[in-house]
Formats: sequence, C-alpha cells, structure tokens
Amino acid sequence: MKKNRKRRIFINGIFTENPLLISAMGICPALAVTTRASNGFGMGMALTFVLICTGLVLSALKRVIPSNVRIPCYMFIAASFVSIVRMLFSAYLPALDGSIGPYLPLLAVNCVILERAEAFSTKNSIADSTLHGFACGLGYTAALTVMGALRELLGSGELFGAIIIPGFPRASMFLLAPGGFLVLGALIAAANKLSGRNAENCDGNCAGCPLEGNCADERKEAAR
Repeated sequence: MKKNRKRRIFINGIFTENPLLISAMGICPALAVTTRASNGFGMGMALTFVLICTGLVLSALKRVIPSNVRIPCYMFIAASFVSIVRMLFSAYLPALDGSIGPYLPLLAVNCVILERAEAFSTKNSIADSTLHGFACGLGYTAALTVMGALRELLGSGELFGAIIIPGFPRASMFLLAPGGFLVLGALIAAANKLSGRNAENCDGNCAGCPLEGNCADERKEAAR
C-alpha cells in the first residue's frame, strides 16, 4: 500500500501535476531563461533543490508554524535555500550563474514553491513531501529543458551550445518572448493531449486544470 502511494506521488509530481505543463505555474522564469537548453536545465535543478529542502523543512515544522503567518514563513524558508543555491552557482557554475543568476532570487516567491508548500508539504509526512518535491522539480526540469532545447535549436541551430546541423535555417524569433510563448503553448497543448485533459472528457475535477475557464458550467455539472 505504501509502495503504491509513493509511486502515485512520484508519477503525479512529474506528469499529472507537472507545474509548468499541467498546472501552468512558473511561466515567467520558463520564458526568461529557456533560450538555451542548459539554462532551462540549470533553473530546473535549482528549483528542484529548493522544492525538496523547503518541503522537508515545512513538513517537519507544520505543527509549529502559526497559521496566520504561514505564507511569510514559507517565503523565508524558501529564500534561505535560494540563497544557498545562488552561492553554489556563483562558486562552481559561474557561466550558468551569469545566464540565470538574476532570476534565481525570484525562486523565493515562485508560485510553484508556495503552492506546493500550501497544498502538499504542510499536510503530509516528511518522506512524502520530499518525494513530491523531487518529482515536481524533476517534471519542471524536464519541461524547461525540452522547451530550451526547442528554442535553441530553432533559434540558433544549436543544442547545448553545440552546432547540430551546419547551415540549419534559423528563426531568431524563437529566442525572443513571442517564440517562447509559441513553444510553451505547443508543449502545453501536447501535454494536455497526451494526458487526455480537454474540454470534451472533463471529469469534473477542475482543481489545477488550465482549461477550467474554457469549460461551460453545464459541462462541469454533467461531469460531476
């Protein structure tokens, strides 16, 4: 029973509750840093570290933190681990820090971290919260890396900084914000198609569904 629960938490974190592609959270850093696949991977790993550590600490302290100051406490704990990530990047990954460093402090108020803290970490055990943080971070990292790879390949003909196909036609628009929105929209559409999340087969569980606003009230009631 426990093994099935762990498996479900892990799968949900990566696929059915993917922060970027399913829940549509953390879009701003996704658009800002994914001009290269390496930038997306680096930002995803940073968020994964903060999610794991924040979930672990909040789950351990859930009975101690007063409910009326819980959000400031979440932000303080997240900011502490973000500072650690920033120092590690600055010391050991200076090139990556130069690319995504200005966006790392924003992880302290990232909606992915705050939403996961409120919805999961404060209601579950330390082990489950740690696993869920790892799974969500892994799913977010995969989404950012794929998004960065597509933008880098289409915009500069490179992948992780290496030229893949000499003379590959380049569309520099994909390195700009409009191209980022196009790639992100295509990935979200693909994720919804693969997961079966669309207006036609709505199951009435609208929490976290990015298509909630597109469903008619009658269809929601019928699904329920």
